[in-house]
Parts: sequence; structure tokens; C-alpha cells
Amino acid sequence: MQVIIPLAGKGTRLRPHTHLVPKPMLKVAGRPVMDWVMDRIEGLGVTELIFITGHLKETVEAYAKDRYGYPCRFIEQKVQDGTAGAINLARPFVTGPVLIIFVDTVFEADLSLINRTDADGIIWAKEVEDYQRFGVVVTDADGFMTKIVEKPSTPVSKLANIGLYYIRDVQALWAGIDHVLAAPANKGEYYLTDAFQQMIEHKRRILAAEVGGWYDCGAPGTLLETNGILLAKGAARRRDFPGVVISDPVYIEDGVTIERSSIGPNVSIEAGTHISDSTIRNTIIGRDARIATSVLEGALLGNRVKVAGLRGDASLGDDCELNAR
Repeated sequence: MQVIIPLAGKGTRLRPHTHLVPKPMLKVAGRPVMDWVMDRIEGLGVTELIFITGHLKETVEAYAKDRYGYPCRFIEQKVQDGTAGAINLARPFVTGPVLIIFVDTVFEADLSLINRTDADGIIWAKEVEDYQRFGVVVTDADGFMTKIVEKPSTPVSKLANIGLYYIRDVQALWAGIDHVLAAPANKGEYYLTDAFQQMIEHKRRILAAEVGGWYDCGAPGTLLETNGILLAKGAARRRDFPGVVISDPVYIEDGVTIERSSIGPNVSIEAGTHISDSTIRNTIIGRDARIATSVLEGALLGNRVKVAGLRGDASLGDDCELNAR
């Protein structure tokens, strides 16, 4: 089975320090978001990873080739026309059923379901209360998708589409994408979910399967929330320092130096960072950063950032410097 991993699309929701870091490479609980996703495909008999790249594709290519033990193919989406256009680029290379994973979320799901169903496809979803924020999946009595409704004003469904799909009938998928691409763009984009709708209207059966957990990494607030959840679920790594108060859960790599500070909860700190005389909560800090005399809550700081005298939050890219004293 091949896996299509779209890293491009119409645009990028998350821009805390992404001018130097592609979104899938942003670290949460000490690991790139993409690593958490790749954990889920082990044991599925994957034969190839097909990455649809865009922003900073060279960084993604180098990392994937070095990190993952699967053959990799990289296709650049030069025209950011939406998710249907992105998946369509993989068509010449797809030889059979495919798993499609959008890697701006971390999920908990038993993907071996693909070996236990005769459905033409699977769309994974998660029941949420704030359904108005998402595209939601409407199902029939047997759990098969009947339609997707974008950001409904009434609760037609609370099953949020998480961007994880399996398609057994790939020819029906290509026919659905052809239909979408031939029609006028929807708000400037061609949506993959519209291709699924076309499949359903041509009598294909797409099973809706609910995931056990779904943690969004697509916006600064949700990235920090996901960081805290993953730390609490076992990704924490605590180190103690003289004169420093540590409030679990935290992730602190080797090579970090902390003096006269209070750290945590829900803080991730990469190697080489030095922190002094500061209080830091609910924050992600990259490697080789320098933080002094600051009180940080809800901050996203890139590699080699220098911060002094800051109180509050900040989203700073690599090599930025902020002196608020």
C-alpha cells in the first residue's frame, strides 16, 4: 500500500515560526509532528511514501529520506490550488489502494481497519462539541458517509473530518477529482472532500471510523494544547536543576541549562538552550535559545532565539532576538 502525504495546499494555517520550518517539521513534545503520524503506519505493509511538497521542500526531503525506512517520492505542488489538486499530482505513480494523511494533526487510530472492511474507502473522524469550526461527516444508520458539511450552523453531525483517509477504489477517486477540477473552484480551491462526495453519489461506500484521539497542530493555540496532551500521555522527559522548580509534565532534552527559574507545566525545551531567572509555562522552545528574566505563557520560540525581559507570549522564528528590558 502507498501513502500520500500532502504537505502543500492552498495555504498554511500555522505561522508561529514557520518561515524557516515547514509545518510538519514543527516539534511537539520533542518530536516533529510528522514523526508522530509516521508511527501510526507501522505494520501496514507500506511500500512507498508519496510526499506532495511545497514550502521548504528540500528540508522535508532530507529529513524523510534520513528518518523513515520506506521508499520515498517527492512531488512539488507548484500551483497551490487546493487538496484535490495536490492529491491529483500523485495519480501517475499510484498503483493501488492508498492511505492519505494530512500531517497537521496527531491522531490515535487503529489503521488496521483497512484490512477488515470491504468498503470502497474510509474517512476517519472525531466527535467534537465545537462542530461549527470543522467540516463534519454525516453518516447513515450503518456508519457510511452520506455527505460532508463545512462548518455547519446546525448540528447535522458532530463528527469532525480529521484529514485521514483510505481509498481502496482509486479509480473512483480519480473520477471524483476529475469532476472537481472540471467545475468552478470553491472559494479559489478544489477540495478533496468534494471528490469523496462525487464518489458517494456514484454509489461508492465510504465508511466513517472514529479515532480515539485527535490533537490539532494547525494553529499556535492548538499546537501548545497538543504539546501538553502528549506530554501528559507519556512523552514527558524531566530533568532537575539546582534552584529550579519543575512542574510536570515537561520535556527537557540533554544539554539544556536552567538557573533560578520555574519551568512547567506543559513546556518543551530542546538541547543547547539556556534559561535564567525566568518563569515559563505552556511553551515550546527550540534548540540553542537564550531566555533571561522573562515570564512566558503560551510562547512558541524557534531555534537560537534570544529573549530578555519579556512578560507574556510570543511567536518568534529562528534566530530572532527580542529585548523587552
